[in-house]
Amino acid sequence: MDTVPIPDPEVSVIHLPSQGPRPKRAVSPARPRPLLITADDDLLDDLLRLAAAAGAEVDVASDPSTARSAWPTAPVVIIGDDQAEGLTRLTPTRRHDVYLIGRTADDPAVWRRGVALGAERVLHFPADEPWLTDRLADATEGETANACVVGVVGGRGGAGASVLATALSVTGCRRGLAVMLIDLDPLGGGLDLVLGAEDASGVRWPDLVGSRGRLSARALQTELPGRHGLTVLSWDRGDLLAVPAESARVVLAAARRGCDLVVLDLPRTLDHTTEEALSVCSTVVLVVPAEVRAVAAASRVAAALTTVAHDVRVVSRGPSHAGLDGSDVATALGLPLALHMGAERRLTEQLDRGETPGLRERSPLGMACGQLLDMLLNDHPASAA
Repeated sequence: MDTVPIPDPEVSVIHLPSQGPRPKRAVSPARPRPLLITADDDLLDDLLRLAAAAGAEVDVASDPSTARSAWPTAPVVIIGDDQAEGLTRLTPTRRHDVYLIGRTADDPAVWRRGVALGAERVLHFPADEPWLTDRLADATEGETANACVVGVVGGRGGAGASVLATALSVTGCRRGLAVMLIDLDPLGGGLDLVLGAEDASGVRWPDLVGSRGRLSARALQTELPGRHGLTVLSWDRGDLLAVPAESARVVLAAARRGCDLVVLDLPRTLDHTTEEALSVCSTVVLVVPAEVRAVAAASRVAAALTTVAHDVRVVSRGPSHAGLDGSDVATALGLPLALHMGAERRLTEQLDRGETPGLRERSPLGMACGQLLDMLLNDHPASAA
């Protein structure tokens, strides 16, 4: 099985007591945990390894009688074949999401035990390990990716896309949203620099280029560097210039499951990885300075974006020495205008000092990001809940 190249989270295991006096009532966890029922130490080690990869906290029962209390509410019940017959004799209530782990694939009796238990599926290791890891992750994080995903692209070099992406992410954090900022432009200099988190320890893209299968959203958020409550996935200062499309797909899926808002800083040229990212965007924002040459350059970018993304909008940026306003820019590009953003005084000096853009809510940039975020969340109500 392919492994995710980030440290596995600690697994919180609660061993249910099999004998002795009844313990005092413990505080119930916020969410029921998957239940593992086995006394086979080797199998338990395998199951705990898979739970760690899935970022799942689990309850463990070493015999059927101690599994009774957790049986009705556990999102998933995984039974070792060593406990199948004993559990069947207790005639537990039939329920969904029960899986039996067989010892050998050529044992026909294990299927009869699975039917007697009402198991939905009989699994064998190692063949079914990836499937079970995904199922544990689904039980822990949910199967639905509800985040509002916003792609930000510059109409030309230096348009301010990275600044807008960072400021929009900071604005989302200020609203109390769980936000992840992802840098998919290898030639952009690194969003950790824009955020002022270049010295923060944590995972960067080179650590994730081998990602396959499913990545735990919680593990990803834990390992990423961040600042101001915002996590960021950026590039390091090495020579990596591309991320495989499959690795980007795995990371984006985890981000969408674990966050309310995911902001992508995208390159202006399309490759398979950028197309993968564009395909999951709720909206793509094209940042265009209100200049004639910038509009001409942005027209090529817009033509490429609209072949993949279903919703592309313009954010124009002033001042305009040519007298263009936001409507002029959007009309020339044949795209709807999201908003026109006024100039941010001393922005370059602030960035050079390592100050994070968007922190000042009443600045032109802060107000523009507030309006833009309102618009995006209104069109994507699941992320605003």
